[in-house]
Amino acid sequence: MRSSLLRSSSFAMSYYNQLNPWCVVRCLPNAQTQIVARLRRRPDAEAHLRILQQLSPTAIYRIVH
Repeated sequence: MRSSLLRSSSFAMSYYNQLNPWCVVRCLPNAQTQIVARLRRRPDAEAHLRILQQLSPTAIYRIVH
C-alpha cells in the first residue's frame, strides 16, 4: 500500500525525498547511475561514501542532493 501511495501521489514522493535528501550514487557506464543509499544528513552520506570507496576502490561514487 505504501509503495502504491508513493507512486500515485506527487506530494508523498516529494515528502519522502525531503526525509532523505542526500543520495550516494554509483556512476555506471553509458551515463547511467544507481542509487546506493539515501541518507538524512550530509556527514552520514560522506561516511557511507568513504566505506563504499574502501570496499570497491575501482567504482566511482558521488554524493547528490
